[in-house]
Amino acid sequence: MIVTPIYAGILAILFFVLSMRVVALRGHGVSLGDGGNPILLRRIRAHGNFSEYVPFILLMMAMLEFNKFSIYLLHAMGITLVIARLLHGYALSFTEKFKFGRFWGTALTYLVMIAAGVLCLYQGLRASAL
Repeated sequence: MIVTPIYAGILAILFFVLSMRVVALRGHGVSLGDGGNPILLRRIRAHGNFSEYVPFILLMMAMLEFNKFSIYLLHAMGITLVIARLLHGYALSFTEKFKFGRFWGTALTYLVMIAAGVLCLYQGLRASAL
């Protein structure tokens, strides 16, 4: 595999940044939950949301790459996913009112997830017909 590890690496660094944003506020007395702190809640959700979507999408990308799907398509999905998660992560973890980032980050993440899902379904159906 060539393409998926590139995006997994980039996204791992972004995940680390989001993780450190949570840890930085946890050092101020809240060891579990959000302690009623709305800033900490936003950071926790940015981190959690990332962990809920990105691994599954990367898994689908890896399956597609393993089965020789177009590297151009995989790069398009990877670039779109990175942009989506940067927008969403910035909107949730670094700001309070960047609705553009939250909306488009979510929309682009869903777009990549649906595209990867449809392609994986196509791959599975095509392989079972052979």
